[in-house]
Amino acid sequence: MDTIAEMLTQIRNAQMAGHESAMVRYSKIKMAIAEILEKEGYINFAQKEKRGNADFIKLGLKYFMEAGNLKVPAINMLDKVSKLGKRVYVKKNDNIKVKNNFGISIISTSRGVMTGKEAKAQGLGGEYICKVC
Repeated sequence: MDTIAEMLTQIRNAQMAGHESAMVRYSKIKMAIAEILEKEGYINFAQKEKRGNADFIKLGLKYFMEAGNLKVPAINMLDKVSKLGKRVYVKKNDNIKVKNNFGISIISTSRGVMTGKEAKAQGLGGEYICKVC
């Protein structure tokens, strides 16, 4: 099973239900993705927690308030690009635009997980994990 896709689905479902936080199983790559989401302002916090024998990542979901006290999630789109059946790789010169540069792409490179903009600035390519807007 694709654990990253499961994490993204848990975030989407928690936001649709209006939860303040989401808990996902811990792994290094999931924590790296969560830290990017926090750094880019899509979630409030990402912290590692231990529950029993297992480690989890607690994600503080971010919402915007609109007229009539309507909570609008900060993440409109959260899509997995590279899947188990079809891996998607990008070269160092590829220009990845998400929603006309209003979103971010997350790429796994040889120097760790980073946004597409950071990877292009460092001249790196890698596996195109997901896109966020």
